[in-house]
Amino acid sequence: MQENLGKPQEKLVLIVDDDDSIRDLLEFVVKKEGFKIEKAADGKSALEKAKNLNPDLILLDLMLPGYGGFEILRELQSYETASIPIIIITGRYADRTTIELIKQEPNVKEFVEKPIKVNILSSLIHKILKTKPLK
Repeated sequence: MQENLGKPQEKLVLIVDDDDSIRDLLEFVVKKEGFKIEKAADGKSALEKAKNLNPDLILLDLMLPGYGGFEILRELQSYETASIPIIIITGRYADRTTIELIKQEPNVKEFVEKPIKVNILSSLIHKILKTKPLK
């Protein structure tokens, strides 16, 4: 089964977070795993980049200035971007009910709370994108 896995360098991950340090951490993790990356600091540019670049995965912070993560989720479902898998990343405490509600969105594949556990995030990305981790 392993040989069917794709190469990380063929996949583009869009990182959406308004916090520079979190964005840098996510960039470091995603690049270290071999993926191509694109970044957005707000919802408006996130939507533009998602539509123009059609990334293979989006790491989306829920708390964004102007355009919140929920609006972006809904917006992405209205376009050809509807099939892009999304990992929600949030620093805001969310109870189980809220998490389950978010996970019911068709494009949401996972929910990760800050502080981010790097090894867990890395394996989630590989699992969702069906890629083989670099050795």
